[in-house]
Amino acid sequence: MRLFDVYSLWDIEPVKGNGCRIWDKNGTEYLDLYGGHAVISIGHSHPRYVEALQQQVANLGFYSNSVENSLQQELAEKLGELSGYPDYSLFLCNSGAEANENALKLASFHTGKGRVIAFSEAFHGRTSGAVAVTDNPAIQAPFNKGHQVTFLPLNNPEVVEHELQKGDVAAVLIEGIQGVAGIHTPDNAFLKALRELCSQYATPLILDEIQSGYGRTGDFFAHQAAGIRPDMITTAKGMGNGFPIGGVLISPLFEAKKGMLGTTFGGNHLACAAAIAVLDVMKKESLMANARKTGDHLIKVISALEGITEIRGRGLMIGISFQPHLSEIRNELLFRHHIFTGGAKNNVMRLLPPLSITEAEANQFLAALRETIEIATKSN
Repeated sequence: MRLFDVYSLWDIEPVKGNGCRIWDKNGTEYLDLYGGHAVISIGHSHPRYVEALQQQVANLGFYSNSVENSLQQELAEKLGELSGYPDYSLFLCNSGAEANENALKLASFHTGKGRVIAFSEAFHGRTSGAVAVTDNPAIQAPFNKGHQVTFLPLNNPEVVEHELQKGDVAAVLIEGIQGVAGIHTPDNAFLKALRELCSQYATPLILDEIQSGYGRTGDFFAHQAAGIRPDMITTAKGMGNGFPIGGVLISPLFEAKKGMLGTTFGGNHLACAAAIAVLDVMKKESLMANARKTGDHLIKVISALEGITEIRGRGLMIGISFQPHLSEIRNELLFRHHIFTGGAKNNVMRLLPPLSITEAEANQFLAALRETIEIATKSN
């Protein structure tokens, strides 16, 4: 049997990691400025993380959610404390798409309505409901198109209010920062207006913080820069530092009813052990402060480079728009300088490094980027 052909693959197989560095099977060392798609939050193979998983798997790897699991409560308490949402409830699942599915389901149960407002160029996952609220027809099968979804432009509260006035909206769903679209940040004024409109029309506001959360922007969640509190927050990626786990933070507005939501693997013992270790390391090593400081440094230096048309983002969620040499620049960075970066729509490079990246590692990337841009500019 062969693997189903899903992804275009680099001819590189990482086999070892430490901090912001990985090594391939040939022993070549790489600097990781992509974090496995914003997943590696505290760094590869952090000793606290490794120890937590080793100890847990030696004791108990898994049992179902039909019994008590004190690790789940420990995770909920630590997440509530560090995120600033101690009064919210936590539903645990396995991925970002699953988190969004359950948040939308809960909003629909709560309101008794079926239509969702999402935003242009949004990406919320690849399961049925998550695909339906993703603005990409290429990944929507006919099966996914039965959902009631209205896509609206970012930063236009008037069109949102026009739709909310119709009275059939179950939820408004928005990313803290749009990642796949190329690091587009909703204006703080727009997020505040959304909060006010959703309250006015009794419509749950869901913040998808799957890529933009867990300290990546310097705040625990990106929306906190606007000073708002959503009704639900979805999270995953950096939550487990590579171990699959996702969650929905649910405000006291929602009443829990047994059987309404459920999961087999969500919040299992190993996933919780991983997620608790992540929070412990984030707090002990002040990784959110490091994300702000190192991100500001990267953005300041990159914005002054020639050949950059625009730089967007906050903290360690950065999008760089180039003149039309993106694939050439990324290839040069990877195969000559051994630095991983990410891509996005519209000729944008994404930087999503571990939150533990040092200034010296950031400067290594900046030197390589400067040299690569100069070569690309001369050759074209």
